[in-house]
Amino acid sequence: MIFGIILAIVVTLLLLWLGNGVRRIGAVSAGERISNRNGSALLLIDLQSVFWERGPYSNAAKEAAARVIFSEIETARAQGHPVIAVRQEWSIPSTKAVAKLSMKGQAIEGSDGTEIAEVFTSLPDHVLVKRVQDAFETGELDALLQRCDVGRLRLVGLDMNYCVQKTALAARNRGFDVTVVKEGTLAAAPTESAKKQMSSAGVAFC
Repeated sequence: MIFGIILAIVVTLLLLWLGNGVRRIGAVSAGERISNRNGSALLLIDLQSVFWERGPYSNAAKEAAARVIFSEIETARAQGHPVIAVRQEWSIPSTKAVAKLSMKGQAIEGSDGTEIAEVFTSLPDHVLVKRVQDAFETGELDALLQRCDVGRLRLVGLDMNYCVQKTALAARNRGFDVTVVKEGTLAAAPTESAKKQMSSAGVAFC
C-alpha cells in the first residue's frame, strides 16, 4: 500500500517535471522593450549539421533555401549588417530528457551534429547557443543586439513551425521589427498556423 502511494507520487512528479520541460521548450519569452535603434541584422536559425544534413528536409528544399540564405547573407554584408547564427543545444535537464524521449536525442548539449553545418560554417559574424526554441531565452541575443544597435531583424533557417516562429514572436514581444524570409526557411509540416500566429503579432513576410 505504502509502496504504491510512493510510486504514484514519484510517477506524478516525473510527469510534472517532463511536462515542465515540454513547456519550456515551446515557451516564448517576453523580455524588455527595446529603445529606438537604427541597425539591422540577419538571424540564421538552427543551420546546424544535425538538422540541415540529417533532418526531414528534401535536398531540393534545402538547395532552394540555401540559395536564398546565401543571397540574404551577401546583402547583409554589403549593407554592413551583422550576420548572427543561433544553434540549438538542449542543456536544461528536463528539456534534455524530452529530447531523448521524443527527438531521437538530437541536438543535446555536447552531442554530435550541434555545430553549424559545413556549408554555413564560415558565414556568421557571431554564433550563439540557444537552449530552447526561442533564441532570446538566455538573454545573450538581447545583449548582442543591444551592442550592435539592432532594431530590425530578418530571419532565415529552420524550422518555420518551431524555432523560427518562437524566435520571431519573442523578438516582437521586445519591439523589434521582424521579417521572416519565407523562401529562406524550411519546414517539415504545413506552416499556415505558424504564419497566422506570427502575422497576428506583427511579423512581416517576404
